[in-house]
Amino acid sequence: MYLEEMFGLSGKTAIVTGAGRGIGQVIAIGLAKAGAEIAIISRSGAAETVRMITEDGGKAYDIKADVTKEEDVDRAIAEIMERSGKIDILFNNAGVCLHKATLDATIEEWRNVIDINLTGEYIMARAVGRVMIEKGIKGSIVNMASMSGTVVNIPQWQASYNASKAGVIHLTKSLATEWIDYGIRVNSLSPGYMATPMAEDVPQELKDAWEPLMPMHRMGKPEELIPAILYLVSPAAGYTTGADIIVDGGYTCI
Repeated sequence: MYLEEMFGLSGKTAIVTGAGRGIGQVIAIGLAKAGAEIAIISRSGAAETVRMITEDGGKAYDIKADVTKEEDVDRAIAEIMERSGKIDILFNNAGVCLHKATLDATIEEWRNVIDINLTGEYIMARAVGRVMIEKGIKGSIVNMASMSGTVVNIPQWQASYNASKAGVIHLTKSLATEWIDYGIRVNSLSPGYMATPMAEDVPQELKDAWEPLMPMHRMGKPEELIPAILYLVSPAAGYTTGADIIVDGGYTCI
């Protein structure tokens, strides 16, 4: 069972944030299919995702918590430790995007994006990292970044989002270096334009402008991110840390 030894997650406990829908939901289901027990942290809950996993024979539960609030995160982590006994994997996925020119955006809007996308991931990673270190768990953390952390998307303006995701990439490298002696691997995933519920809210004129810029001339499917995540959190990636895996259909090549 070579593939099971390399990529299987049986007996592992994985936290997925923001898994009520979209990429988080798809990844949670994918990790469950690989054998992991899934603990979902979401502000609004993720009952539907839990149902989809459990009806397919997997194990999952959800906890309502805001990743930008330390007390919420600490409470959620304590409940996960009580229910599952350990944390092996964190997929730090919760995030938002704001399409607005810098001169039109308010400072409050800037802070909201940075708070959720960057500070929220920092709070989650720190809380999980602390548990892994205290329990001697050689775990894996994957932070959700974006190709927007590497390139500036056009024609929309989204300085707050781009800055937050660039911060996530460097946060990832910093944590990977800081925690390497504990056996904790920290990597980031940078998707390109993905066909998710978040993308459905984008004006059609933006989608029409994006397509010619994509070498594959289509948005990615969230399911196409599962293999990258499975690699990063599995034994197969034992020598991979501090990496940013870009899955963008070639967008950042040009």
